[in-house]
Amino acid sequence: MFNKVLIVDDHDDINKSVLTILNTYGITTVETAQYCDDAYLKVKKAVLINAPFDLLITDLSFKKDHRECTICTGEQLALTVKANHPEVSVIVYSMDTRLQRVRNLMNNNVGAYVCKDRKGSQELAQAIKEVYNKKQFLSPQVKNALSPKSNLEINDTDIEIIKQLSYGLSQKEISSYLKHHNYSPSSLSAVEKQLTKLKDMFKANNSIHLVALVKDLGLI
Repeated sequence: MFNKVLIVDDHDDINKSVLTILNTYGITTVETAQYCDDAYLKVKKAVLINAPFDLLITDLSFKKDHRECTICTGEQLALTVKANHPEVSVIVYSMDTRLQRVRNLMNNNVGAYVCKDRKGSQELAQAIKEVYNKKQFLSPQVKNALSPKSNLEINDTDIEIIKQLSYGLSQKEISSYLKHHNYSPSSLSAVEKQLTKLKDMFKANNSIHLVALVKDLGLI
């Protein structure tokens, strides 16, 4: 089983809950962090002193305060750790159920994505075991994220539509922009249809929310 674990969450009660689960597996060498920057420094320091973490368990969302950050989200932290320290296993433990985000993380070698809900603790315990055995784990709510039948892919035209939307262009203006730059489809009705699809895909409440979500994922 894992020997050394880092828990990253800005809620003390969650940290205690995760610690309890780790203790059931006999894992007692556990550190915590409430900021992603601090967590990554701990990961780097552990490597330098030849006492690396085996597992990182992180939330995705962290409340902003007066402190400035370089790594501000759990997603950034997870991807940074996997890019620079691939030997560290990573489990995401989050309330976020957006499939595009789940797919992005899992396709970048994150070991598990566990949803915080009524069965979250039970699923996290299972995920720890699965990841230790070199298997991936997904909570049932986001199981479809890796399905080839899931309509999660967005193309260059979709990205351009959202990008122009973020610049404040109306749907009619976006249609004209797409036509001028040879994107297809580019009609006003096509733009309206694509925006409706994208809002549904990302579970966005409106166009502003859609732009924010896509920016958060680093797609624009």
